[in-house]
Amino acid sequence: MRHSRLNCAHLHCSWLLFIAVFMLCFGVIVSTTNDSDRLALLAFKAEITSDPFERLNSWNDSTDFCQWYGVTCGHRHHKVTVLDLHSQGLSGSISLHIGNLSFLRELRLQNNSFRLEIPPQIGQLRRLQMLYLSNNSLTGEIPKNISACSNLVFLLLEYNQLVGGIPLELGSLSNLQTIDFTANQLTGSIPSSMGNLTSLEAISCYQNCLSGIIPQSLGRLTKLKTLILGSNGLSGTIPPTIFNLSLLIEIDIKANQIGGGLPEEIGFTLPNLQDLSIGYNQLAGSIPLSISNATNLRRLDLGGNELSGKVPSLANLRNLWFVTLFTNNLGSGGSNVDDMSFLCSLTNSAKLMVLVMHENRLGGTLPACIGNFSATFVALRLGQNLISGEIPKEIGNLVNLEAFRMDDNLLSGPIP
Repeated sequence: MRHSRLNCAHLHCSWLLFIAVFMLCFGVIVSTTNDSDRLALLAFKAEITSDPFERLNSWNDSTDFCQWYGVTCGHRHHKVTVLDLHSQGLSGSISLHIGNLSFLRELRLQNNSFRLEIPPQIGQLRRLQMLYLSNNSLTGEIPKNISACSNLVFLLLEYNQLVGGIPLELGSLSNLQTIDFTANQLTGSIPSSMGNLTSLEAISCYQNCLSGIIPQSLGRLTKLKTLILGSNGLSGTIPPTIFNLSLLIEIDIKANQIGGGLPEEIGFTLPNLQDLSIGYNQLAGSIPLSISNATNLRRLDLGGNELSGKVPSLANLRNLWFVTLFTNNLGSGGSNVDDMSFLCSLTNSAKLMVLVMHENRLGGTLPACIGNFSATFVALRLGQNLISGEIPKEIGNLVNLEAFRMDDNLLSGPIP
């Protein structure tokens, strides 16, 4: 019996010893794991050269790192899930140790003065969903291994000084909804792999140095609402499949070298379109009659192209506020024609502010109905056309008109 009790006591002591050792080891593991986040944050702080609002003064060992300014931790794991230091006037570089924040879901560093390259270690953040680095002074290329952030939803890098091409590897980010590379110095073509981003709702590469064609594969992005590729060096034509993306709200491809024409059915296939900006390209052909069926249209910018024919009725575009059709070949080129009748259809546009149509071949007389333009109307430019007759006295009804140009026409009579 005594021997049995000794065995039990021995087993009990062994079990207690096992539990003690296990808890000690587990505690060390937890401590080490949590300490990696603390050390990564301190390494991040060490790269900051200017902190004008002294936000990082709280980043010290007197408080738990989850209480530091801009840091949010998860409740279960005591790990950093959000690092939000946007708009704090911070200068410096982004630490390589950022990749050690293994539970990070949101990195918000926009509107600061971070410089140097985006560290490739960001590719280690497999849980990352939001990467906001906009409006800094970042240089170098977009790291290809950002494609390893398979949960990424928002990738915003606009207003930096990034160079190189758009990594084709980004085409593997199946959860990506928004890409914004606006106002960088990116070169090369738009990779066709971007057509694999079936969750994509918005893409903006405005004001870069991109070249080549708009890939046909973008026509597969059935959730796309915003397509902004303006102010680049793109050529070729707009893929016809783009005009079948019925959720599109904005198409901005102005200031490129795009040719071809607009499809006749555009007003039916793009019912949600609000902004059509394709000015300063090489578009030819006529303005489709169906454009009046795009009843949500607010901005129609087709100036600086090679369009011809009559301007169709815009009577159904009641939300229209901005129209530019300048420097085309619109009109019939004669003085006794009815090129200007479409102006009366614009009296339905209660928000109309700007109509710019100089440098065309518009003939006929200026109709009196322009006096019924909206109370918000401020600018009318019809110079360098073939408009004849007198300027109607009804133009005096436009009490907020600030800019009115009719120079180099065939007008007669005094200005009202």
